[in-house]
Amino acid sequence: MKSRTIISASLALCAAFASTGAANAEPNKVTFPEDLGALELYTTVTRGNIFENVYTSREALDAIQQGEDLPNGTQVVLEIFRDEELWRLFVMEKGEGWGEEYDEASRTGDWQFQWYWPDGTINMEENTARCRSCHMSREDRSYMFTYNDARRAE
Repeated sequence: MKSRTIISASLALCAAFASTGAANAEPNKVTFPEDLGALELYTTVTRGNIFENVYTSREALDAIQQGEDLPNGTQVVLEIFRDEELWRLFVMEKGEGWGEEYDEASRTGDWQFQWYWPDGTINMEENTARCRSCHMSREDRSYMFTYNDARRAE
């Protein structure tokens, strides 16, 4: 329960950062998930009237549970609901050499981040630099706030 509180607080902080200041969204290499049904729901995070279903592939869950690096091509998808309605999606995706596009001070390994509207268009109102900044604190957990949940997933 304590880890869910920490995760919720961290996600709330990231969301607060993402919703303040000038929007610096950027198109990048992250792709909208082609088939969310092919990914596995491994945890749900609730914050007030918002809940987030978090998905990734079985291959990624197996890698985490075996203590291995996540493979290139891994996506972690947050399907974010507000007042029971799908509001937006947050996708972090790993690709070979993707971190080289950022300076060392703002690099999150080879992960990139993107916000999407439910129709699959990029949500240009969000600031992906702030996503990287927040996720940098989770370097020891493959830059994931839900890493421990993924370790426990069946």
